[in-house]
Amino acid sequence: MRVLGINAIFHDPAAALVVDGRVVAAAEEERFSRRKHGKRPLAFSAWELPEQSARWCLAKAGLTPSDLDAVAYSYDPGLVEPGQQGLDGDWEELRTTYARRAPRFLATALPGLDPGIVRFVPHHMAHAASAGLAAPFGADSAVLVADGRGECASHLGGSYRDGQLEVLASQRLPHSLGLMYESLTEHLGFLRSSDEYKVMALASYGTPVHADLFRELVRTTDEGGFRIEPIDWNALAKRRESGELGPEHADLAASVQLRVEEVLLELAGWLHEATGHRRLTMAGGVALNCVANTRIHAEGPFEEVWVQPAAGDAGTALGAALHVTATEDAPAAPMPGADLGREFSAQEIRQCLDTANLVYTEPADIAVTVAEALADDQVVAWFQGRAEYGPRALGRRSLLAHPGRAENLARLNDVKGREQFRPVAPMVLADRAAELFERGPIPSPHMLFVHDVRPEWRARIPAVVHVDGTARIQTVDPEQDPLMGRVLREFAARTGLPVVVNTSLNTAGRPMVDDPRDALECFGSAPIDLLAIGPFALRRKGLAR
Repeated sequence: MRVLGINAIFHDPAAALVVDGRVVAAAEEERFSRRKHGKRPLAFSAWELPEQSARWCLAKAGLTPSDLDAVAYSYDPGLVEPGQQGLDGDWEELRTTYARRAPRFLATALPGLDPGIVRFVPHHMAHAASAGLAAPFGADSAVLVADGRGECASHLGGSYRDGQLEVLASQRLPHSLGLMYESLTEHLGFLRSSDEYKVMALASYGTPVHADLFRELVRTTDEGGFRIEPIDWNALAKRRESGELGPEHADLAASVQLRVEEVLLELAGWLHEATGHRRLTMAGGVALNCVANTRIHAEGPFEEVWVQPAAGDAGTALGAALHVTATEDAPAAPMPGADLGREFSAQEIRQCLDTANLVYTEPADIAVTVAEALADDQVVAWFQGRAEYGPRALGRRSLLAHPGRAENLARLNDVKGREQFRPVAPMVLADRAAELFERGPIPSPHMLFVHDVRPEWRARIPAVVHVDGTARIQTVDPEQDPLMGRVLREFAARTGLPVVVNTSLNTAGRPMVDDPRDALECFGSAPIDLLAIGPFALRRKGLAR
């Protein structure tokens, strides 16, 4: 069975292809269009489709639109209730209209597609399937979804058994942890539905002085849901229009962050009692909150916790395709990894470099070249293999640096043109991770948890240690990623550190680079010392022939 999954309704439009239960390809539209998040999450934009990523997914499998058995669209307009206009001004009806017409829009965007094969998949069921059906440990688990909103809800708690979902709890709008966090993001002067991760980072600099108030305003229920009372943000901290963030803003962020963690822990506890499952899978934009994920892992009742790497709305493209596959009683295989996007051969990369008339070399081993540059405190742009699906750079499209230089945090934030309170992450050999980090799960290949940095290591890798003594790690198994494994081993041989700094290969406001041209544009516009692109190396000095 050939199923194309589509996410288009809110933000982060994406496409994914599942063939006979196996994930073949998945990519976000922003990587093709070069528009951050693909589009703004407005009702006006609900007609926009991930056309380029959908075409690429089909081409990857050698298929045409007419070869598809189904198209799974991760939103069901039939579930939208009258009177929801208050959530998005007077434009909610427009969003619903566009969703209803999605089959015709898709047939226009993908000539040869039969609009009759388009199936609407409820938004939170698509999120749930992206976790419960894609997890590596099989088809039986509890599943927890939390985000801003779907059709008429903001949360789902359920149980997967034999690949089938039983919904046990759902929180109806307007109560929403995600919308609350988005509202705070906007109040703090950031872009809502985009910059929530900045609020999580800011929270580590504050004190949760309003914790008791938020425990009154945000409460869980006996039915596995929650209630959120109206919040007067200005009474707690003045809205930031521009300028510097103050301690009152960090304290407000810390207070909301703490309560979100507590509520998710309570929801996970209810779900465990209702299902008896040993394992929990998670998705939805709130599941990208790696601090909360760690508390669920460390303090919650589940033995294992797995979070979808593309937990935000982009992941619903994959989830919708898996859900439709499962409804046809076809077994869905676990997600093979997050590297599901585009890749380029050495010949394709060489042709791009030659066309650009650039000087480059082809070292005997690009991993050794990169390790030597990193040991020499150079910043390296790393472009290798298939691009990542989801918001985290996981060693395919990354900026790398020496973790032992504390000043490299500010240096990388300057390279990327972003706020100085933003952290960077450590990429660490999986078999060495427990020496350096504790509390969070190991292995942790998708950078979705934070770990305490062991005290004896904090001074040795200061660039990646958060202000609270934690780090958001990515473990690398050399058997699964031999090239990056070699970089880490060669770097460790030269420095004694089995860790390198890893952050996304992009600059502020731009999507992660995806093709060689993107990589060259980023390298040419930012103070990066070395670009390792496929087997080739380009250095800052002597770029032009």
